[in-house]
Amino acid sequence: MNVKDCFYFGRIVRKHSYKGEIVVKLEPDFLELINELESVWLEINHHLVPFFIEKIAFQRETFFRVKFEGVNTELEADQIVGKSIFLNQKYLPKTKEGEFFKHEIIGFQVVDIHYGEVGKVANVNDSTPQMLLEVDNGSKIIFIPLAAFVKKIDKKKQLITVETPEGLLDL
Repeated sequence: MNVKDCFYFGRIVRKHSYKGEIVVKLEPDFLELINELESVWLEINHHLVPFFIEKIAFQRETFFRVKFEGVNTELEADQIVGKSIFLNQKYLPKTKEGEFFKHEIIGFQVVDIHYGEVGKVANVNDSTPQMLLEVDNGSKIIFIPLAAFVKKIDKKKQLITVETPEGLLDL
């Protein structure tokens, strides 16, 4: 399995017990998928490795306690803490016209109506009150509030059109 065939599902944030249980933080868009899963892929040394789920328990918000088959000790759990979790694209829910998942627009070109090419989307930051596009223009990262300034997202052309106020791109 390759990363390009998958989507980012979450991250292992800490161990939970001495019996190998871990706590995962999932992407909010995909919480409903958690009960359907038998396995996930963990990125270990730049390769995806399958891990089979023994049990899952809701903890709070986007956090779940998970027990993987074959992870039975604190030491084994320590080895996977911090690892990214991926799912096969077949689990990705369908979106309606104009909707998208954050991971889908990473790498899209950003163009401002008035100022031209801005750069490429490096990340979508949803940890702030406003969701922000983090756009890499080669020399710096520019933060653009998604709801306020994005005019169009064209998935086929991998292009995001924005209209920013004077000075925002210079910050």
